[in-house]
Amino acid sequence: MARGYLFFTVSEFDSSCALERSVRNILWLVVVASFAFGGDPLQAVEATKPNILFVLSDDHTAAHLGCSGDTTVKTPNLDRFAGEGIRFTKMFTVAPQCVPSRAGYMTGRSAVSVRMTRFNSPLPRDVVTLPELLRKDGGYYTGVCRRSFHLDGPGGNRLGPVTRKVYQDNDLASFDERVDFLDRNSPRAQTKSKVTEFLGQVPAGKPWFLWVNFNDPHHPWDRDAVNPPYDPASIKLPPHLPDLPGVREDLARYLAEIGRADEEFQIVLDAVKAKAGLDNTLIIFAGDNGHAFPHGKGSLYDPGLNVPLLIRWAGQIKPGQVSDVLVSGEDIAPTCLEAAGLKPDPKMTGKSLLPLLKGEASSPREFIFAERGVHGSSNFTEKTRSSGYDLARCARSGRYKYIYNCTPWMTYSPVDSAGDPGWKQMVAAHEAGQLPPAIDKTYFTSPRPIFEFYDLEADPGELNNLAGKPEVAAEEKKLRSALIEKMILDWDYLPLPAE
Repeated sequence: MARGYLFFTVSEFDSSCALERSVRNILWLVVVASFAFGGDPLQAVEATKPNILFVLSDDHTAAHLGCSGDTTVKTPNLDRFAGEGIRFTKMFTVAPQCVPSRAGYMTGRSAVSVRMTRFNSPLPRDVVTLPELLRKDGGYYTGVCRRSFHLDGPGGNRLGPVTRKVYQDNDLASFDERVDFLDRNSPRAQTKSKVTEFLGQVPAGKPWFLWVNFNDPHHPWDRDAVNPPYDPASIKLPPHLPDLPGVREDLARYLAEIGRADEEFQIVLDAVKAKAGLDNTLIIFAGDNGHAFPHGKGSLYDPGLNVPLLIRWAGQIKPGQVSDVLVSGEDIAPTCLEAAGLKPDPKMTGKSLLPLLKGEASSPREFIFAERGVHGSSNFTEKTRSSGYDLARCARSGRYKYIYNCTPWMTYSPVDSAGDPGWKQMVAAHEAGQLPPAIDKTYFTSPRPIFEFYDLEADPGELNNLAGKPEVAAEEKKLRSALIEKMILDWDYLPLPAE
């Protein structure tokens, strides 16, 4: 039988007694109307809250989607999905690494402020997360599935015996208490079954939140992830990478995994549609950080921070939109909470996108901020390079970027891909004096500059450092001041940049 709902707005009351009588009458009318149309009054209330599906790809730079202009990678499912909602071109994660980035998504705060800059740390128990608030304040059934979500510390043999004992003795892993359904690290082949398993456990009438994590396109890359493999010769190279056979081959393998991620995304949508339907579901697709190439993952340049953000909410978001407003990973949690009719936690520094999504008046961000800290679970030695340990902060406006490097003496090395053909050929070309000068200077200058400043309209590859130039002094000061404020308010442990 069709279900109907009545909604009333109370605008003014003459006394507290009148208020009490009116509210009582309204609730009675809601109950009567719900039963009259064959419904459950509790379900009638819950049905106003959207289900929320958050899908996260791994190491995915925003430029690498068909709808973003990449002519090599094939992403028909994500392209279609983007056309059904809104695509953001300037979405930036809070860090260019998976652990601190995911902390930003789940807390609505910077990785620095929630003490998640050492990479292998569990999220502190006193830091509240999006699924906890949805469950406690909104009655949501919540879950996480597929690839590791990275916020309970590393597992397996990546911890030494002392560290493992400290984690266990102090019960530092906490996500089994933060969500109702926890799948720690299932293989890709179980994507459909895990999503279906979660949905099958959602109590009748409850809204749900599910965070699905992909492996792709994380390094190491599998060129056979799609069939046929992409042709390295057909790839349009970004300005920050030289034209070398190894670079092209690495990119072909990387893009193939994005093609496979596109297929997995559709598997998730089909599973949700079959079990729960998609009409009342806010669906968000994003990346945790950018690609594992030089200037990408582990760096504060755009290829490391700028990730896809596609959002669909049928009946709420006008289809076919593309937005170039600045968005931070901090903004996802408050957006989801407000979409659920809840108030963000007071400690959240993210800015809700809900007014913008609904076509209402909104005030966009002026800046986004990001940090770089320790990477991976390895120990620090005299051979450690920037891929394993680097300390840096940045502020970015719509046009300019300011980077503050606190460990300029660390020899540069790309995260994850230093052993691949592309980087090895770049090192050989540098030693032979055959790299383009701007690229050679960017990756092989030692020590690196403490301050960097880029005009992203004139120099989208971020290869021409303008720090200290008189012609950009005013803008550089503006971004430096914004970064100083952010560092102070986040209780950042690094020394502040000189004013």
